[in-house]
Amino acid sequence: MKCDLCFHYCDLQEGQTGLCHARENKAGHIVSKNYGQITSLALDPIEKKPLYRFYPGSSILSVGSYGCNLQCPFCQNYEISYDHGSMVRVEMTPEELVHQALALVDEGNIGIAFTYNEPLIAYEYVKDTFIKAKEASLKTVLVTNGTITTTYLDDLLQYTDALNIDLKGFRQDIYDRLNGNLELVKTNIIHAHQKAHVEITSLVVPTFNDALEDMEKEAIWLSHIDPDIPLHITRFFPRYHLLNQYPTSIPLLKQMQTIALKHLHYVYLGNV
Repeated sequence: MKCDLCFHYCDLQEGQTGLCHARENKAGHIVSKNYGQITSLALDPIEKKPLYRFYPGSSILSVGSYGCNLQCPFCQNYEISYDHGSMVRVEMTPEELVHQALALVDEGNIGIAFTYNEPLIAYEYVKDTFIKAKEASLKTVLVTNGTITTTYLDDLLQYTDALNIDLKGFRQDIYDRLNGNLELVKTNIIHAHQKAHVEITSLVVPTFNDALEDMEKEAIWLSHIDPDIPLHITRFFPRYHLLNQYPTSIPLLKQMQTIALKHLHYVYLGNV
């Protein structure tokens, strides 16, 4: 039985779990193992997602589960991204999560953001929650690597107000090292921009994806979609398998920002 949620198309035998650790062949059906399984829950500033041009100054209930369908050696949330469910702290139905979000409206909450690990591998839970959230007039946000089959993304976009999509490099050989697919991410950025507010984040990792010419190509490509798309160029700090790597040079980030601003109207530096 193949899981068709992302381009890996994991071929799963009965009881087997996919590369993402979160989808399983159960009795001949692909099911979400992490449906309603919450590892992280926090009321965050919207700018932390980062979304700088979507209801700035507001807060959003940020929700994480476990699992991911990429394998980034610099993962900032590897404790949950590569977990098999051992860190689950609470189970919440979509209705319970929406109730929690509504209880925080007086504290400035505008909605629900699925973030921290890769949310789209929990497609069913995200969709069920977003449908309930829209019924309650809450805003809905995805912070994602964008690596989902486009038909599934298009379905979710009916209920999604904003996305921050990671663009982890602008060459397929970079994505090869992450077990990813650049063209799929690019296609999904285009589709998402047609239906929702989109901002892009590029984490710059020294010696990995820090070429100035790649940043210019990325900015040019984004500008052809819409020069108003905000781009967040983010500083790397040693994490996961890259503990011996050095943080990204701030002067390099500023160079990248200058280059990107030739093509885009809104370019921000993060983690500086």
